[in-house]
Amino acid sequence: MRILIVADPIESFKTYKDSTYAIMQAAVARGHALAFCGQAQLWLEGGSAWADAQPLELSSPQLGEPGHDPHGWWRLGAPRAEKLAAFDAVLMRKDPPFDLEYVYSTYLLDHAVREGARVFNDPRAVRDHSEKYAIAEFPEFTADTMVTRDPARLRQFVQKHGEAVFKLLDGMGGASIFRARAGDPNLSVIVETMNQFGARSVMAQRYLPQIADGDKRVLLIGGRVVPFALARSPKLGESRGNLAAGGTGRAQPLSARDREIAESLAPRLHARGLFLVGLDVIGDCLTAVNVTSPTCFRELVEQTGFDVAAMFVERLEVEVRAEVARDA
Repeated sequence: MRILIVADPIESFKTYKDSTYAIMQAAVARGHALAFCGQAQLWLEGGSAWADAQPLELSSPQLGEPGHDPHGWWRLGAPRAEKLAAFDAVLMRKDPPFDLEYVYSTYLLDHAVREGARVFNDPRAVRDHSEKYAIAEFPEFTADTMVTRDPARLRQFVQKHGEAVFKLLDGMGGASIFRARAGDPNLSVIVETMNQFGARSVMAQRYLPQIADGDKRVLLIGGRVVPFALARSPKLGESRGNLAAGGTGRAQPLSARDREIAESLAPRLHARGLFLVGLDVIGDCLTAVNVTSPTCFRELVEQTGFDVAAMFVERLEVEVRAEVARDA
């Protein structure tokens, strides 16, 4: 296959932990050809969706490890204008934030899909799944949750549960997450800071003390469940397990509840075009459904030996063959 990867600038990759890099390695190992571009290299003209795509070759993976030349692991060829539909698969691996430019990219990728391009994840499905709000569809798996712009309701939610977590719906990497306690003299300040006196919607969730055991990332690939989770434990004094917030990741087999949640959601999300999904689970509760650029591949393979990237590419091959057969 010829695979186009749309991502952040390649020189920004931290290859020792980057899941997109792991996908690239697995694709090359299975004989696939890679091309690369950023969001800014996508455009629409003459009724078609195009990319300035650069052929991508990978060098020795050791060159990408810490302490080595950070640019020594890749070689990009000259850019060439190609229709997105000319590739066997297009992988949208641009990291959040999910801002307006990201939304515009999904419109353009939507256009490419109508022209016959195979885009993973499906751009419309990505646009329709707010990663935090998406849990509202699955209340049987979630802790008590509220989404509101009303400051009084947020304060009442904290009083009801004693402790709650506040999140902005467009937050990422653990940013702008507050743990609020009843009786805290700063509670009103926290609420005002979060929702800007009613101007911004805030998600409130009942605080789950099981965060001490890790915020688990459970991966779904092509409707299948990866058998290990990465439990991201907060650093001392923190209540956020996100790796970007200083948490540490510990791989572990899925619990019975993890598997129940994952196996329930996997076929439904896959049917919507969500090929790769990262579920966040704290204790027995689903807390987020990540669809933009889920990670944790490298940590899982290093700690368990289970090659998540190889599973990704194998499932991608199956998906592309099935779509080609349907289009024939």
